[in-house]
This record gives sequence, C-alpha cells and structure tokens, in this order.
Amino acid sequence: MAAACTRTLCKVGRSILESPAARRPGTVSYLVGNGSSRGSRRAYGTGGYRSELVSSLRTGAGGRVLGCAVLLGGGLGLYHTVKFRVQQLLAEEETKVSGGGLKLTLYQYKTCPFCSKVRAFLDYHGLPYEIVEVNPVMRKEIKWSVYRKVPILMVDGNVQLNDSSVIISSLKTYLINTERSMSEILHCYPEMKSVNERGKEVTEYSNKYWVMLGEAEITEIYPEKGMQKEEMKWRQWADDWLVHLISPNVYRTTGEALASFDYIVREGKFGTFEGFFAKYVGAAAMFLIAKRLKSRHNLQDDVREDLYKAVNDWVAAVGKKRKFMGGDQPNLADLAVFGVLRVMEGLQAFDDMMDNTKVKHWYRRMERASLNHEGRQD
Repeated sequence: MAAACTRTLCKVGRSILESPAARRPGTVSYLVGNGSSRGSRRAYGTGGYRSELVSSLRTGAGGRVLGCAVLLGGGLGLYHTVKFRVQQLLAEEETKVSGGGLKLTLYQYKTCPFCSKVRAFLDYHGLPYEIVEVNPVMRKEIKWSVYRKVPILMVDGNVQLNDSSVIISSLKTYLINTERSMSEILHCYPEMKSVNERGKEVTEYSNKYWVMLGEAEITEIYPEKGMQKEEMKWRQWADDWLVHLISPNVYRTTGEALASFDYIVREGKFGTFEGFFAKYVGAAAMFLIAKRLKSRHNLQDDVREDLYKAVNDWVAAVGKKRKFMGGDQPNLADLAVFGVLRVMEGLQAFDDMMDNTKVKHWYRRMERASLNHEGRQD
C-alpha cells in the first residue's frame, strides 16, 4: 500500500513537470483550484500565509517547484518504504534462523522447576519467546485451558504443548527437522490419563523423553554409542528424583521457608493481599508439607545430605573428561538438571549446595552457555 502511494506521488510530480501548463504563468490554478483562496480564510483564520503561497504557485516557476516538491516527497517516501521492508525481511529471517519461524508464548510460575527447565532450553537455543506469569492462586491467565498446570507453551497461537519434557522434546525434534509441523510432532507424544495411588486423576505423556529422529539424525546428534539412552535416563532422573529434593530443602526450617516465600512473592504474580497471605501462611504450610515430602520420598533427617548426594551423582555421571554430559555442548539432560537447580538461586539451599558439592564448575559453564545462547542455530 505505501509503495503504491509513493509510485502515484512520483507519477503526479512527473506529470506536473512535463505538463505544458507548468511552463505558462497563471495556469497553476487548475492544480490548486479556483476556490482555494475562498477556503483559505476558513482553514487558517486570517488566510495570509496561504494566500501568499497560492499566489507564488500561480507562475510557471511555481508549477515546476510544486512538481519537484511532489517528486522529492515521493522519492523520500519510496526510500523509507524500501528501508522499512528490508528491515522487516531481515527481522523475519533472523526469527526464522533462530526460532524456526515459531511464535512462542510460555505460561509459567517463575519459581517452578519445571518452568525453569523450559526456559533453560529456550534460552540456550536462543529461541525468542514471550512470558505470561500465571497467578498461582487464581490462575486466571490459563482459564482458557483444560490442562491446569504450568508450564504451557503456545506455538503460533494455536498449538498447545503441555508438560515440560514434552515441550522440550517436541521443540528439539522441530529444530532438527523443520519439515515437520509442530502439530505432526505432537502426535508422537500421546496423552494418557490414569489414577495414582492417592486416587487422583493424573495426565502423563508417552515417549516424552524421546527426540523423534531418523537414523541419520540420531548418528549426527548422538555420535557415541549410548549417548541417547544416557540423556533420556538423566532427564527422567531430574523429573523423578531431583525435583522432589527442592521443596524439602528450601522449606527445611521456618526461617528458610519464610525466605523462600519472600522470594516467590517477589518474583511471582500476586496481589497485595495474596502476597502477604502467601508469604506468611504459605511459608508455614510449606514448612509442614516439606516434612511430609521428606517422609514420602524416604529422605534423610538432614535433607541437605540427599541434595548433596544427588548433585554429586550428577557430576560423577558427567565425568572429569567432559564439560557437559553432552560433551562440548550441553544436551537435554544438562539443560534439565540446570533448570531444576537454578530455582534455588538466592536461597540458603543453593549456597550450601555450591559450597558442599563439586557442581560449581559445571553449573557456571551452564550459566554461560544459557546466557550466551550458545545452542542457537546459525
């Protein structure tokens, strides 16, 4: 539209310059209209400036000036139109390169370890995404969804991905093979509903630790034997074991529980009353719940010891000869473990973990890799 208008302006300017009328005095009135002076007083009050302008245009030179002005305006308009279009194309190309052309919206609680896993993956791969922080009390931001947990990732506004591991496996599959749509890939992770030991209906997803690849792609992504199985094993370990060590550790004492909820309220989306209620009542409740979790998962009296052991088991699995479990670059297990541990940053449990385990060097490497988007595809 803008380009068409610009071309029209250029044609008008050219016709003015080439018109015989532009070469004769007194003929510009055809262009500005005989009623211009009558309308000028209504438009400007006194009409003085416009009367002088119309008079100056009623000469041959004035016609040529008008033509040049229109041409100049058209040229400038065309320049800005082309410039805008080039910038738009460059932006689209950058989005296509870094994110496969996907528009991603993440519905999350910032302090949730599962949401943190997804952010770790997106940040490492340099995928642009929008965040919608969900109020953990009312959850009105996801009232449109039958699935009532977070994270939820919306792709292009119409494909909904649930469960952090499904989100990560689906996106990884897409980044490796962009010929398949997200809707097609999602069919590889069918939803299953069941009732757990407490009589509560739960939703699970088949194949959620699998990245759906062909034989050639598997060889390229996992060049060494056993790498794929190792990655899947430790991704599941992060979900089934490591995550369950977070709450008992960050709510270990009343003081730690209060500090944790102060952080949650500060970083989360709470109203004034909700924030006050969550900080004090929530802290007390989670202190008691942490005790029950400790019993349910058969943790030691000092839950820090279980955290230290788990983290050191992870470091031992990575080994001394590898920067990451994925080798020179993080794999999906690295990103999952990093995402889970990261939610404790700023709390006593995190400081104790860094001081009493061997995880520090690996963790700092992961931090840099995520911050610098080292997994971005060129």
